[in-house]
Amino acid sequence: MTGWRLGWIVLPPDLVRPVDKLASNFYISAPTVSQVAAITALDCDEELQENLHRYARNREILLDGLPKAGFKELAPSDGAFYVYADVRHITPHAGEFCKDMLESTGVAATPGMDFDPEDGHHFVRFSYCGSTEATQEAVKRLQQWMSAN
Repeated sequence: MTGWRLGWIVLPPDLVRPVDKLASNFYISAPTVSQVAAITALDCDEELQENLHRYARNREILLDGLPKAGFKELAPSDGAFYVYADVRHITPHAGEFCKDMLESTGVAATPGMDFDPEDGHHFVRFSYCGSTEATQEAVKRLQQWMSAN
């Protein structure tokens, strides 16, 4: 749904007007459909809380299980929806590693080159937005695969 994005900024009171002058160039005439969808999306507190709890649980599972699989260095994931793992001790190329991991285990991760063209080949990004069951299964498969290699 390209072009349907909406957003907001939280600022100190003295910056509201200066930023508003600049930002209005980016959000003037936001599509009505986007605005209605945003109101609906933000008016579902129960579902949002369920997602928040699931993400927190899945994050715990990854932060506990990935080191046991051999992913030694994990970046802090406060405020994110993923765990960023350093894989330079495992492979010189995260893209090939992700491809092999997907083919061997069925676990998908994103190579860091998508986010950092200079050093991203040393990193892999694991999302924790899926189901808790899938996250647990992914960690189990990764632990088995990494111990066999």
